[in-house]
Amino acid sequence: MKQLKRIKGTQDILPEESYKWTALEQAIRRVMLLYNFYELRTPVFEQTELFARGIGQLTDIVSKEMYTFLDRSKKQLTLKPEMTAPIIRAYLENKLYAKTPLNKIYYIAPLFRQENPQAGRLRQFHQFGAETLGSAGSEADVEMIDLALAVYERLGIKNLKLLINSVGDSTCRIPYKKTLQEYIKPNLDKYCADCQRRFHENPIRILDCKNETCIQLNQQAPKISECLCDDCQTHFDQVKLQLRQLNIPFKEDPCLVRGLDYYTRTVFEITSDALGAQNSICGGGRYDLLAEELGGMPTPAVGFAAGIERTLMAAEKQNIQLGQPPRLDVFIVSLGDEAKKHTLFWLKSLRAKGVHAEQDFLGRSVKAQMREANRQNARFVLLLGENELKEKVFSVKIMDQSKQVEISFNDIIDFLVKQIIDN
Repeated sequence: MKQLKRIKGTQDILPEESYKWTALEQAIRRVMLLYNFYELRTPVFEQTELFARGIGQLTDIVSKEMYTFLDRSKKQLTLKPEMTAPIIRAYLENKLYAKTPLNKIYYIAPLFRQENPQAGRLRQFHQFGAETLGSAGSEADVEMIDLALAVYERLGIKNLKLLINSVGDSTCRIPYKKTLQEYIKPNLDKYCADCQRRFHENPIRILDCKNETCIQLNQQAPKISECLCDDCQTHFDQVKLQLRQLNIPFKEDPCLVRGLDYYTRTVFEITSDALGAQNSICGGGRYDLLAEELGGMPTPAVGFAAGIERTLMAAEKQNIQLGQPPRLDVFIVSLGDEAKKHTLFWLKSLRAKGVHAEQDFLGRSVKAQMREANRQNARFVLLLGENELKEKVFSVKIMDQSKQVEISFNDIIDFLVKQIIDN
């Protein structure tokens, strides 16, 4: 029978790697709590319309990359390709705005896009991110940037660069689109097919194209900063001022527009030189129009999303150790059939006290059991045989000290808890 394999663009996170994910997630949760953000979890699939309306029909995500299917009731559903639209849907549906005028939310979630797999970009990938819902002030933008950088600082990832821009709002984008179209039109036939399609519907997205020819054609494109209305300009000036007050270095990038249609005003991206050409590790911005686009009340909002796989890649490139491989506290080696009858009792007793304990379940020899204890890097080995049962003691090997002592059944739990838990 043919052996089944994982789907292209997915990965198995094996035990020798999963502890790094756990350490990363714990660090994220600690920082989020410091900034008073709380977790929200949404279903892994949503109505397709949510993403079509929220992200934009012309985005690559909606037009090319979504995993969409019909359920048994013929309802069109999509595995979520991003988290902001589901967060807003949950915010509106559960009336979180009625409970508090300001909601600070974070998430850690698997996402799905059917794109060409490459390093750090998989078809099932994982992101963490945060959203502040309810504040229109520049302070919320700056806190969001500071929060993202604080996570990377906690992880020890260095040499990050912050790029920022303002993409204006619905008022100042209208004249900018016309100006941009006038610039592009004479050379439109030289742009890629996607950009030619975007030209009429959303020309600003042409600036986000990764095609090398399009990038070169855009070098002299008019900048949206030249078309910002007074309110958007003031907002952006405040963002830059407050970043300087927090000593957060940044660079203005007039071509930074991000790839989703719902962004307004501030957009930002954090890059890492450890990731090569595809160096973006985190991106976000303000999206004040999204809640209304999804049928809710106008709600100012700002957020970011960061790739977990790319974060792990950056940490590895910088030789950062995330977490420690789990180490077994106690391995119980049994000698003989009678001793085996007692090991489960002692395992349960140790585990009830918080001791990471294990025994042999394969009926191996004493020598093989000791090899297994060494393989799992056990701190203590408890030897239990006929003599130990008769004397009601354990022969305890203290592995780091290469010495052996005898501890009575009555004292063994307290001894191990003091050595392992209390220390």
